[in-house]
Amino acid sequence: MREFWRGVKTLVDGFRWWRRRPGVMAAGLVPAAIVGALLTGALVALGFALAGFVELITPFADGWGEAWAGLFRTVIGIALFGGAVVLSIATFTALTLVVGESFYDRIWRSVEREIGGAVPETPYGFLASVADGLGLFGKGVLAALGAGAVALVPVVGGPAGAVVGALLNGRVLADELASHGLTARGLDASARARLLRAHRARVLGFGVAVHVCFLVPLAAIVVMPAAVAGAALLARHVAGEATTLPSPRRA
Repeated sequence: MREFWRGVKTLVDGFRWWRRRPGVMAAGLVPAAIVGALLTGALVALGFALAGFVELITPFADGWGEAWAGLFRTVIGIALFGGAVVLSIATFTALTLVVGESFYDRIWRSVEREIGGAVPETPYGFLASVADGLGLFGKGVLAALGAGAVALVPVVGGPAGAVVGALLNGRVLADELASHGLTARGLDASARARLLRAHRARVLGFGVAVHVCFLVPLAAIVVMPAAVAGAALLARHVAGEATTLPSPRRA
């Protein structure tokens, strides 16, 4: 558990970059706000349409009696909406990183320069980056399906689905956010996966912390720049590099 909480602290350390580089961090609010508004609108629309959609896909429940049909459809609705929330968080991260690539690259570079001096610049092919993005999106879909399936369990499904969603999606978020710093060090998807598995608890702690913060309305917009800075620190840690600022030299 100690490493898990160190992963949570890595996100806290990312928030400290708001104090160190407020201008660079503030620029990262713009793409997060744009994508966040679009996905929030989509979730609101889903919420309004959910009851009708659930009835449409469960015609077999019409003959169960009003109470049982209502209970069954409520469980299905909770599972669908919970899965949509998990998927929206993974999608938010992926889309925001694409839309705001130049903004978040500046945040990442500021962390690398201040801690390590040199910024890693290993080229990474366009097709490889597209394949990575699709792979991460696929993992996000699987996390949403897993959380939705658990949410179908009577009585405990809602809370259990939320926990499973946080654990599954947290791993996906950590991979998405740390991929920039690791690919810049010449690591492909399989090499990244091996490194992240070797630090599973810390990676999971970081990802779960990001996931939980993203659940708070509007918080994702402010958290996203901090998550990028924290992910830069996480990538440095799993790569075996320093993650603390160098001490100033005495004259």
